[in-house]
Amino acid sequence: MDEAEREQGPWRRNLRVLWFCTFVAGMAFSEIMPFLSLYISSLGNYTKSQVTMYSGLVYAADFFVSAIASPLWGMVADRKGRKLMLLRSSLGMAVAMSLMGFATSVWQLVALRALQGVFAGFISNAQALVASQTPRKHSGASLSTLMTGVTSGMLLGPVIGGVLAQIFSIRLTFFITGALLLLTFFMSWGFVEEQFKPVVRDPNQKRLHNPLAAFPNPKLILVLLSSTLIVQFGNISISPIISLYVKELMHNVGPITVVAGIIAALPGISNIIAAPRLGRYGDHHGSGKVLLFGYIFATIMYVPQGFVTSVWMLGILRFMIGISDGALFPEIQTLLTKNSPVELTSTVFSWNQSFQSIGNMMGSLLGGWIAGVFNYNAVFISTAALMLINLAIVWWLVPEIRKPQIQVAND
Repeated sequence: MDEAEREQGPWRRNLRVLWFCTFVAGMAFSEIMPFLSLYISSLGNYTKSQVTMYSGLVYAADFFVSAIASPLWGMVADRKGRKLMLLRSSLGMAVAMSLMGFATSVWQLVALRALQGVFAGFISNAQALVASQTPRKHSGASLSTLMTGVTSGMLLGPVIGGVLAQIFSIRLTFFITGALLLLTFFMSWGFVEEQFKPVVRDPNQKRLHNPLAAFPNPKLILVLLSSTLIVQFGNISISPIISLYVKELMHNVGPITVVAGIIAALPGISNIIAAPRLGRYGDHHGSGKVLLFGYIFATIMYVPQGFVTSVWMLGILRFMIGISDGALFPEIQTLLTKNSPVELTSTVFSWNQSFQSIGNMMGSLLGGWIAGVFNYNAVFISTAALMLINLAIVWWLVPEIRKPQIQVAND
């Protein structure tokens, strides 16, 4: 598909519909997180250490399976279309999420979380569809805008999930979440239009042993995928301890859960404001510049979070983190889009999701461990160090990223 066809296509409507769908999907994925450990403890007479261990297994099961399944689904998407993958993912996860409400043992819950991982890929395929249909000159702004839907949904989800569980029950919340995912299925089915043209491959061409050989700059692709893992690792490592940190700063006095929910939502608000603007700036002045700014700004903002003495200062710094996230994730995806053949868009986005899932799994397991062995401030300092290391990797291994524009892959 050339630029003229993309410009005349339905990319603007797809972006609006998929923004709402990814917002709902992100909210659905994250709204069960505040009470998942409580749900596990209600499934048996477990000790505190057993609940902690089972919680780790339940959290990790989804991410582990998703990391394996995502690249396989990505290859199918590039051959059969991304809309089909949106329908497959949203319907499958709606069923898996609803079945969790019927779980009677922790092992059933682990199995259903793994099943959810099998059907993962809604957000990555939404990103791939938008990237493949949008004119390249608008890709940074479009992907940044789409990312605000994901981020704001995932950050508002825990607050909404906590309210639903309080008003109704934990089991009923799983059914409500399944219904939300079913809504994204029907919206994707009825309102998303994909102008998909399967790539005709030469049957006499030998299969490439190196899957990166089809990319014009394989080293850049590997660095960007690794960056996704590192950034996601840093973000998720803080999630398990943020409410405990708020509790400590408030000296266990006052509406701790409400304040913790607000603190958790603040990065989403700043992300919604900053990401589209940073995306448009990257489209005109170079995505690499925005990416480098994101690493530097994140490093500066993470360090003082470990040393604050008031919840107000923590809130201001967490608000600033949304700006760095708005520079990092969308620009990584934009650079992946601009430096990948169009026929491999879903493949590279599925790889990106796979690396993100690994970051989720490692961050959720190691974040709590670091806080337990050292202290809460060690988590923020280690995250800042990761951002600095990632900046060094990008700076030295991909020097061309400092240029105004990186070579764009040919259509």
